[in-house]
Amino acid sequence: MKTAVVTDSTAYIPKEIRDKWNIHMIPLNVIFGNEVYQEEVDITAEQFYQQVKEKELPTTSQPPIGQFVELFEQLSKDYDAVISIHLSSGISGTFAGAVTASTMVDTIKVYPFDSEVSCMPQGLYAIEAAKMALNREDGDKIMSRLMDLKKTARAYFMADDLSHLQRGGRLSSAQAIIGSLLQVKPLLHFENKVIVPFEKIRTRKKAMKRIVDLLGEDAASGGHYQAAIIHANREAEALEWKSELETLYPNVEFTISYFGPVIGTHLGEGAMGLGWMKS
Repeated sequence: MKTAVVTDSTAYIPKEIRDKWNIHMIPLNVIFGNEVYQEEVDITAEQFYQQVKEKELPTTSQPPIGQFVELFEQLSKDYDAVISIHLSSGISGTFAGAVTASTMVDTIKVYPFDSEVSCMPQGLYAIEAAKMALNREDGDKIMSRLMDLKKTARAYFMADDLSHLQRGGRLSSAQAIIGSLLQVKPLLHFENKVIVPFEKIRTRKKAMKRIVDLLGEDAASGGHYQAAIIHANREAEALEWKSELETLYPNVEFTISYFGPVIGTHLGEGAMGLGWMKS
């Protein structure tokens, strides 16, 4: 049985990794005024953060259902099934789009998977699924493995600038103003598929240390973990953090990823995140 793996652009899996594991990507859109860009196709993260400095904050949109249908039909020529892995259904209609499209295509069996997160933690599911697909594992077995991984998956994010969260409807204006005055760095996570505050922490340094401590609690239980350090236009800081974390946790395999245009629109430049799962 030949199984294809699809994810959306918010997994922010570098193209060379997608090519290596034969992962197909469907892009979300970022919209500056009348200009619509497919992220990871028409606009890079670097270009996005530059444009944000020069223009109004953009809006974002999910892929049209027809784009899913077209991709699934195209894949049906070479594959028997497709695992379609997407960002949390609580923050985007992308997963629902994949589900609807799956009912409109009868030439291939589609397994939609709600990662309940986003960014590279979502990408870790796609890479695992792709490795299994290359070993000719069937769709049911891959989905079972992804559900097992979800039991140990964690992801925490810190926004450096509260104004993006406020403009995106995540915080009230009063909360944003008070938070900025107090230098509050809200630590965020996914709970029941939506982004909610985990803790309010006074400084960036303390917020990042708190994330490290949370990883440490899990890593101390033993076993091997995969983790992704995620940054919003802060590559040097991410590299430095990776070096520190590798020394602290030898049983954790770290990769570096980024908050691209769609998620960066809501979190803002300077955000940092860390996601992990037991492998």
